[in-house]
Amino acid sequence: MKFLVQWRLHDEHRHEALASFSGMSAEDQAADLGDVTLIGRWHDLVGFTGVAICEADDAAAVSNWLLNWNAILDAEVTPVLDDEETRAIGRARG
Repeated sequence: MKFLVQWRLHDEHRHEALASFSGMSAEDQAADLGDVTLIGRWHDLVGFTGVAICEADDAAAVSNWLLNWNAILDAEVTPVLDDEETRAIGRARG
């Protein structure tokens, strides 16, 4: 399953979050993600918001990942489909 994650950093934690994220190694990121595969992530540094597309077997894995950041940001998670998945559903509905 693919998920759209949108987040907004808490105002009082903006610079702490940037410093923590910037200091992460590839190994740190892998440990942080757990059972989630990151497809892409984009940051709005001025607004301290961002979006990511990730993939996981279930929503619990995504929730577990986001709980790592829960103290410094609010996140919304929405299941999403790619073009081929959407077309397959459309064809099946005939």
